[in-house]
Amino acid sequence: MRDEPDSGDWAMALEGDGEAFGRVFDRHRHRVQRHCMRLVPADTDAADSVAIVFLETWRNRARVRLVDGSLLPWLLVTATNVARNQTRAARRYRAALDRLPPPEHVPDHAERDEDGDAVRALRRLGRNDQEIITLSVLEGYSEREIADALGIAPGTVKSRLSRARARLAAHLTTPVISTSTVDRNGVRS
Repeated sequence: MRDEPDSGDWAMALEGDGEAFGRVFDRHRHRVQRHCMRLVPADTDAADSVAIVFLETWRNRARVRLVDGSLLPWLLVTATNVARNQTRAARRYRAALDRLPPPEHVPDHAERDEDGDAVRALRRLGRNDQEIITLSVLEGYSEREIADALGIAPGTVKSRLSRARARLAAHLTTPVISTSTVDRNGVRS
């Protein structure tokens, strides 16, 4: 089956008619893309190749040759050259990456054991104790403000705070038994 001749649209494209060039693009882009997909390793590279082929066609439109009224042979030859250039560039890029030294291991900050004894002890408390200690000691709220925030009586805040401080002190004097170890770089195993 013969393609629709490109000569009419191409003559208008040579005069700078972008819509005529768009019709040529619409007519041949799928064939050019299939051709590129055979030549480049990734589908994304094929889509880039198609874009480059038509860009080069537009840039070099004064030198483009039609074969029996069709632009497709010129497009396919250009696509072959573009794909070859992309493959060569990808190979050079991979070779350059291979010459780089391997990256240094950077430990995940979440794996580092940089929390102080007080923070570790606070984490060992129950939720209610953590709330009371956080609001009072760390955030500096008064007993009245804590009572309003938690919806409890001020006297309850005072007694809970006293018990929470005692439990926190007990956790600070009790060593934490951990099944993991931390190496000199701060990486937990």
